[in-house]
Amino acid sequence: MKRSILFLFLLTITAGFGQNLDSTTLKSSVASAIQDLRDFVALPSDALNADDIQDNLFWLKKQFGARGFNTTELDTENHPLFFGALPLDDDKPTVLFYMHFDGQSVDPSKWDQPSPYQVVLKKPNNSTFETVSFNELEDDINYDWRLFGRATADDKGPIVMFLHAIDLLKKSEEEMPFNIKVILDGEEERGSKPLPNAVKVYRELLEADFLIINDGPMHPSGKPTLIFGCRGITSLTLTTHGPYKPQHSGHYGNYAPNPGFQLAQLLATMKDAEGRVLIPGYYDGIALDENVQSVLKSVPDDAKAISEKLQFKTAEKVGSFYQEALQYPSLNIRGMGSGWIGNQVRTIVPESATAELDLRLVPETDGNRLKGLVKEHIKKQGFYVMDKIPSKEERMAHDKIITIKEGSVTDAFRTDLNNSYGAFLKKTLETSFGKEVVQIRIMGGTVPIAPFINELKIPAFVVPMVNPDNNQHSPNENLRIGQLAYGIQAFYGILSSDLVRP
Repeated sequence: MKRSILFLFLLTITAGFGQNLDSTTLKSSVASAIQDLRDFVALPSDALNADDIQDNLFWLKKQFGARGFNTTELDTENHPLFFGALPLDDDKPTVLFYMHFDGQSVDPSKWDQPSPYQVVLKKPNNSTFETVSFNELEDDINYDWRLFGRATADDKGPIVMFLHAIDLLKKSEEEMPFNIKVILDGEEERGSKPLPNAVKVYRELLEADFLIINDGPMHPSGKPTLIFGCRGITSLTLTTHGPYKPQHSGHYGNYAPNPGFQLAQLLATMKDAEGRVLIPGYYDGIALDENVQSVLKSVPDDAKAISEKLQFKTAEKVGSFYQEALQYPSLNIRGMGSGWIGNQVRTIVPESATAELDLRLVPETDGNRLKGLVKEHIKKQGFYVMDKIPSKEERMAHDKIITIKEGSVTDAFRTDLNNSYGAFLKKTLETSFGKEVVQIRIMGGTVPIAPFINELKIPAFVVPMVNPDNNQHSPNENLRIGQLAYGIQAFYGILSSDLVRP
């Protein structure tokens, strides 16, 4: 790798691509990208279905191969990864791009269109969207119109943006100052469990100077966004136990222990009324100095707009403002269940109650350590902790029993805000769009990037391309057409910026 050479390059960056990509050329590229995205989304990509993944891999090999990439499937313990690279030049630094092509599972009945896999064009109409025929795009392209379909934004849209930026670079005969490698994940929405081992196995193939992740939404301000890290995640499933099967609440209410109350009382001991975790040691190791605080406060978040959008009056007090809150690990109840509710409600004492917890991690917090702290706290509340359903003998021996199942750990990552590659990306985005870049120290979501950093020892950055209101993971996921233009231009700028030798 030519890290030392690139470092000298970065001292004298001049990014001059903006004038090379005129609006007519860009709109033509966007029109072509729309059709490719429609074709790509038409291939279901649920990681639970191996046939889906194979269909998508075939499409990717065809598209990248047509643009001169050498492509291959990288076998893993489950679905293969897609890898592509343009011919390498030993005198150039190498950038590795990570994106994913799988999408969240869908419930078609929740979508406002016949199929989530058939892209529908819609235009804004007051506070909703109105379906428009694709024929209306023939004369002009309205960047405020949107493409609705599963994975349009998360994360097939950025892949299509990348492909069309490559097209423009080849058409303009721009010499790219980088070697380009691409790794595309087909299991990101399922936690990318095979990825850590795969990065070890294919370490030499993946070797690069820095990593760019194109996933997640831009900042709501609409300004170019550069993210230096993302939180990790792990999970716990907590199940409390009452009578061995549901009992009539008239006969045994006030007598048989109610697991719903046991669980509620336990969860209430974990946080105070303002949302701070009360478990000793949970926030240990986190320090935010003045420089960090300055960066956090530079992000143009609107606290009032966030509360109005989410419709709550007062935010929790883990941090004094939104960006500060993201610097700490979270303890979140993502789901609860006990007995029956709604139309199926029954007058019973439930047999069990379950809470699903997710713990978002930051680089200072080890996921296994935090899970250990939570389990120790539960024991101190008088629970006998198990990892399976209790037997009759165990039920008779203990007053309060809880079953705990642990999820795997995806580590957080964070690149130094003064990293030279980060300076290069910031300069490139500023020059490309003529706007101040929003720099985010760590984003709230999780991308499985830590294996690359730990194994390849390279800095990583998230360059998001899609609109923040894209409904990712939810029904009616969408991509604003203007984001296709943004992404194509951003990729074009990154891959064509002049790096002048001193």
